[in-house]
Amino acid sequence: MLRIGQGFDLHRLVAGRKLILGGVDIPYHLGLDGHSDADVLIHAIIDGLIGALALGDIGKFFPDTDKQYKDINSRLLLKQVINKIYIEHNYTIINIDSTIIIQKPKLRNYIDIMRSNIATDLNININQINIKAKTSDNVGIVGREEAVIAECVVLLIKDKRI
Repeated sequence: MLRIGQGFDLHRLVAGRKLILGGVDIPYHLGLDGHSDADVLIHAIIDGLIGALALGDIGKFFPDTDKQYKDINSRLLLKQVINKIYIEHNYTIINIDSTIIIQKPKLRNYIDIMRSNIATDLNININQINIKAKTSDNVGIVGREEAVIAECVVLLIKDKRI
């Protein structure tokens, strides 16, 4: 049985915070505001995985009202979710296709590191994850450097070995 999930996340850019995307600390004068490390890419992937199995969304599992998640590394959250996918529900990831929408900085030099981080955390081959970076051509909240958006689509398959 195949399951498709769609993930989306948006965080405001602010001074005084790190810009962390796909588990990579990217040098920039603005960072993402949020309860955790605000990694929009990983949050979108988590939402896509959870959504594929109709389990709700990231806020259901990791509410921003829970102090244990304050400033937590989102890669730790991803590892918790993947245990649910693999162990509790017996699904395997076929692939993930994601897009980060950000005006600045350019992400080309960080994409492969992000892919490697996520592939490692999900115990999948790096060729099963695609990450694209796009600008909004100076339009809207992304174009004004007020926010960063990430979207993804995930495809899961029921693991027949279990």
